[in-house]
Amino acid sequence: MDGAVAVLSLGLAPYNLMDKEMNDELIAALEWAREQSARAVVLRSSLRHFSAGANLDDMLLEADESEVLDWGFVETLQAFSEFPAPIIASVNGVCVGGGFELALACDLIIASESAKIGSVEVTVGLQPLMGAVQRLTQRAGAARAREMVMLGRRYPASTLERWNVINWTVQDESLDDATMVIAQELAHGPTVANAASKRLVAIAVDQGVKAADEAMLEVQGAVLGSADFRTGVRSYRENGVGMAQFEGA
Repeated sequence: MDGAVAVLSLGLAPYNLMDKEMNDELIAALEWAREQSARAVVLRSSLRHFSAGANLDDMLLEADESEVLDWGFVETLQAFSEFPAPIIASVNGVCVGGGFELALACDLIIASESAKIGSVEVTVGLQPLMGAVQRLTQRAGAARAREMVMLGRRYPASTLERWNVINWTVQDESLDDATMVIAQELAHGPTVANAASKRLVAIAVDQGVKAADEAMLEVQGAVLGSADFRTGVRSYRENGVGMAQFEGA
């Protein structure tokens, strides 16, 4: 933990190749972050690369034995989606295949200028197995999603920022600091309100604007009853906009 920020570092040398064990560990790590009452989460790599995707050797062995690859992909995606605080992917180096899909499962993505990012599964005869098709469609639209998953190219971070696939591109040497500035800003925000906003975004994406409109009253109860709401109003009256010190409750 860095204050109220849970920092989860991938460190499976050399390329953070993903498999069932890594998915299980990610789910466990998010549960740990929940137990620590983390108000923001950073997912990063301690290596030169974020992730080169799935362990293809293990995948091929399992494909010979079963038609379904039971690596906990859906469970991992649900754990990211249902976590009650913002999750930021901090991307460096190579970020392709399943590694890219892991970043796409996060709420926000910041990447270094030199990062090479792509949905490359088609180059080995696969379609994305961990949600890239639908999440790229959400972020960048159907045309870009088709382009990325069918051509299997790697793109510079700046291109994907223009396409709304990622949020920010920063200089390589600034990645860690820039990530933590954003994470700490989120962690010092009103945690209950952020959780409500995250849920409404998910509902709007999955079920449409009408469903999100109908869900607003349900999520408002927790926000209106929060201590942070009262702190925010009191601070606004006494000190003006943007001066509240929220406690996350």
